[in-house]
Amino acid sequence: MIPSSYPAPEEIARLTARMLLEIKAVHFNAETPFTLASGLPSPTYIDCRKLISHPRIRSTLMDFLTVTVMRNAGFEAFDNIAGGETAGIPFAALVAERLALPMTYVRKKPKGYGRNARIEGDMSENQRVLLVEDLTTDGGSKLSFVDAIRDTGATCEHTAVIFYYGIFPDTEKTLGDHGITLHHLCTWWDVLAEAKAQGTFDTATLTEVEAFLNAPKAWQDAQKS
Repeated sequence: MIPSSYPAPEEIARLTARMLLEIKAVHFNAETPFTLASGLPSPTYIDCRKLISHPRIRSTLMDFLTVTVMRNAGFEAFDNIAGGETAGIPFAALVAERLALPMTYVRKKPKGYGRNARIEGDMSENQRVLLVEDLTTDGGSKLSFVDAIRDTGATCEHTAVIFYYGIFPDTEKTLGDHGITLHHLCTWWDVLAEAKAQGTFDTATLTEVEAFLNAPKAWQDAQKS
């Protein structure tokens, strides 16, 4: 069912951050940094996969994501909702259900047997496809998914995520140069503001996290020395 309420983007961002903090999907640890997929250290980590286990929060955020996409891209802008393997699949299914649209998913690479397909489900030429994922950091992983969608003859000009890091300045340019517009619910800045408001973490941790968010590369370089 298509949601009928349209909170302001700022309120969506605040509430999304609050929900992520409430289910402990947000992890801050400046003393023992996390290792990102890139191999670089970070005092922050977000686990959006936890959302699938919390029905009320999951439902609210999928309503938020649906109305954000409709408001920004259009009410009749898409013919197919595609999830990126693996974290994007449940969220794509939930958005597709709300929009009453077909759902597909995109593999990270061909499965290596059978049809050797990257697209699972029915996707056809000229369909307008929305790529749904849980999050984006620098936008790089989205390009491969979008290319696989476009290889079918479909178009893909939009991607929607729950969480966008919002600290790497070239992300939106990287996506834009590839013809992709990014839609998101909240960023690390929203989470930091809500964590401060709630007193979720101690002051020293929040100060270190803020230093990282303001200059991630400098913070990471300092960890090497």
